[in-house]
Amino acid sequence: MKKQKGSVLLFDRHKYMWLIIGLIVTAIGFILMIGGSSDDPAVFSDAIFNFRRMTLAPILVLAGYAIQIYAIMKKSASASDEASGKK
Repeated sequence: MKKQKGSVLLFDRHKYMWLIIGLIVTAIGFILMIGGSSDDPAVFSDAIFNFRRMTLAPILVLAGYAIQIYAIMKKSASASDEASGKK
């Protein structure tokens, strides 16, 4: 008979924490992008080209994606223990 090992979770608590932080940062970036419309459709509003929408929001979205990629690629403590043969 083969011994069955206990199931190993793919993500641990720290990875989920980083994923949630990344999602929040990404959501804040998208929220900062909204708006900038004019009350009168015949009048063009330059508010769409301000610092918040053109620079800050895209940086936050990319930072959020980077945090999520880091969380996925980060080696968990349990995986490193299994690789070294420790229990």
